[in-house]
Amino acid sequence: MSVFSSVVSVRVQQRYYQILSVSGFFGLLLLLGLWLHRDYGVSADEPNNHLNGLVQIKYVAQLLFPEKVQQQPAAALIPDIRQFKDSDHGVAFELPLAVLSFVFTHNDSRAFYFMRHLCSFFVFVLGVYALYTLARWYLADWRWGLLAAMLLVVSPRFFAEAFYNSKDIVFMACFTMSMATLAYAWQRPTTARILLHALATALAIDVRAQGLLIFLFSLPLLLLASQPTAQQSPFKMVALYVSASLVLIVAGWPYLWSLSLAELWQASDKISHYPWNGPVLYLGHVFQVPIEQLPWHYIPVWLFVTTPVAYSLAAFLGLIGAFAALLRAKWLTLPRGIDLLALTWLLLPIGIVIVFRPIVYNGWRHLYFIYPAFLLVTVRGLRLLYQAAKDFPIIWRASASLLLLGTGAETGYTLWRMAKAHPYENVYFSFLSPQKAEQLFELDYWGLSYREGLEWVLAHDSAQIITFCGKGGYLENNSLLLPIKQRARLHFVPSDTYASPSEKARYFLTAYHYYGGKAQHYPVDPGQEVYTIYADGLRIFSVFRH
Repeated sequence: MSVFSSVVSVRVQQRYYQILSVSGFFGLLLLLGLWLHRDYGVSADEPNNHLNGLVQIKYVAQLLFPEKVQQQPAAALIPDIRQFKDSDHGVAFELPLAVLSFVFTHNDSRAFYFMRHLCSFFVFVLGVYALYTLARWYLADWRWGLLAAMLLVVSPRFFAEAFYNSKDIVFMACFTMSMATLAYAWQRPTTARILLHALATALAIDVRAQGLLIFLFSLPLLLLASQPTAQQSPFKMVALYVSASLVLIVAGWPYLWSLSLAELWQASDKISHYPWNGPVLYLGHVFQVPIEQLPWHYIPVWLFVTTPVAYSLAAFLGLIGAFAALLRAKWLTLPRGIDLLALTWLLLPIGIVIVFRPIVYNGWRHLYFIYPAFLLVTVRGLRLLYQAAKDFPIIWRASASLLLLGTGAETGYTLWRMAKAHPYENVYFSFLSPQKAEQLFELDYWGLSYREGLEWVLAHDSAQIITFCGKGGYLENNSLLLPIKQRARLHFVPSDTYASPSEKARYFLTAYHYYGGKAQHYPVDPGQEVYTIYADGLRIFSVFRH
């Protein structure tokens, strides 16, 4: 066999191994989603998000088939787009899902939310693949790309929220896809690649207006394209990208169709600065937002305490490596371009929050879209350790090897904790003891544990009608996953004080919102605690009975 034939044979084997490994990983991930998607409750935002999709599809239908809409009795139950307060929220995910609900679920809320959770997870998988692609280009090796994808999956909060957080996780996935298409267009900016990136940009913005940040990353990099085409100057490519993006943004967001230019200008401030007020538990203190401003360190602390420590240490090393490589670089090659992209993608949004203090709440979910950039520099740091373990003097090799082994051990331990806490991976804290975490931070702010609480009550009380009280919205949301006959047995009793016990109710259900996992001094005795949910050692939910 010739040397050439041997080289070809080795490359074919490597390619086969790559295809088998990558397709196997993503195939198993999809199967995992199919297996687990029925395990989670309905989160606080999901019904309202779905209503937004219905509002916007009603508006489109009124434009196309006004007479048929008037003939539908259900249409009167859906608010008009000008009257619905959240119609300025993006619907790139919600609108197609509303169509699917009409086609497949036939007003069955249980079937709809199971379908919704599965669709949300599928979008997450697309985001994981986009991260794999970026990391493969970044570090010039598909194995490092696959490691980045694995680390995203073995990130407990992100994995759990992939099923029900259709705002932040879907936006993170779309944002990552836009970054991958940006890197793809930057390598060789043809018209087709520019239009693909414009589509990804519009998709992200039509999920969440924060996606406008993509323009800040895209415009400079496209002007510095590594291989500009002979047919188009960089300025023409940028003009094509911006104009195509704007057209696609408007096309995918019916709310924008309903506004005049003057109204659109007025609405832009609300779209980019969502008004919210409420309590936020942070470091043991309940902040009344926006009356009280959250400390500047709110986002960095939340990121650190909810991310495996080994990831954070490797990311710190990767940040140093990325800065050093950029300072040494004479040309902006693809790896250096992704260095620049990852650094700005990670650090710029954090800097904006620290300096301008926009309203954030419920952990750091509004900045989840920076996490793939965090993992890019994490894997960069791990590769630096790997190179040190191979090439440096023996003391450095031993130290680097120990750090790599420690990272592998913590990743495995995190995976075990995820399995143990399922389906409440969303209350994961990396190194805090359960007692500390309960005192310092919000726990199940999505209200997912109410599903299990309602199911327990129904299973352990044979009464035909069961009276219960608690946080009404969360209870109502999770009752939507119950079989219709079981749902009919439940009778909600409003409390005199919001989310507190009532003497008229047999059961009181609580997820200990905003007061650190410990019972408040209620105006009414909640009764005897008969059922408690623990997740990873955290007391996240209780059922009390009179």
